[in-house]
Amino acid sequence: MTAQDPFASFKAVQKEAWSLFTPMEVFTTPTAAKLVGFAGVAAGQRLLDVGCGTGVVAITAARRGAKVRGLDLSPVLIERAREHAQLVNLDVDFVDGDAESLPYGDNEFDVVLSQFGHMFAPRPDVAIGEMLRVLKPGGTIAFSTWPPHLYVGRMFAMIGRHLPPPEGVASPVLWGDPKIVAERLAGKAKDLSFEMDMMTPSALSPQHFRRTMESTIGPLDQARRPVQGRAGQAQELPCRVRGADLGVFRRRPQRDAPAVPDDEGKEGVRRREVRIPHSFRSFTRLTQARTSVSTAGSTALTSSTVMPGLMRGS
Repeated sequence: MTAQDPFASFKAVQKEAWSLFTPMEVFTTPTAAKLVGFAGVAAGQRLLDVGCGTGVVAITAARRGAKVRGLDLSPVLIERAREHAQLVNLDVDFVDGDAESLPYGDNEFDVVLSQFGHMFAPRPDVAIGEMLRVLKPGGTIAFSTWPPHLYVGRMFAMIGRHLPPPEGVASPVLWGDPKIVAERLAGKAKDLSFEMDMMTPSALSPQHFRRTMESTIGPLDQARRPVQGRAGQAQELPCRVRGADLGVFRRRPQRDAPAVPDDEGKEGVRRREVRIPHSFRSFTRLTQARTSVSTAGSTALTSSTVMPGLMRGS
């Protein structure tokens, strides 16, 4: 990110917002293993984790014997990732940086992964261009994202309506639409295919899970804050956020537990642990994609996931 970057201010806000994400690593660790497995990571491969967060994908890959580097916009998350690596004596090079300007040479990596990371770069063409640039001919790109029509996708759409991004910033959940992914990889990849999986984080109740989301998902936290010049919306938005979340959860009560009154005094929320379906395109299902990528005349495989996605570069 440089002074000439037209989205420098937007990225500065993102950097602060995503510093809250650390507690969510409990939920993203199992999916990290799925992504690493989906990409077929093997010992000795040089691997880059873009938007690595607290390092769950990078460390999982390093434990398979890959030579790993990780990059994230948030220095707070990078520090956490370093702590995780030190705890298990793994040599992983974590740095803070921008997915739209990767500080690596051309054709440097055998594998490039991203779990819910590159999707938040404001310019998809720039981010995927950088990921392909650092990938060796015949290498693999794999990524996980959320479907726009499911819970997480709808949540980010709601945030976008109340906190519109600057002009030119693409919606992150478009990376969860197989048609959009295919369009973005047109001419760069072939034989693209997708798979979906499910993420089932646990919580004591829908209310507990909602609070976790509101306090750890940076854009959602920002949407709940009173904003100057939006009098009337400052108090209204948190209620809408809560209603949107609980509206999803109440439709899936746990059947083997006694019902208890919800916030409105109606029966429908069950006591005991509530397992909340997520889509990787949206906290409920994950999508995986595979493709052959062709760059400078070479072929490669690619996978995009609307959960785990995979792509082999040329």
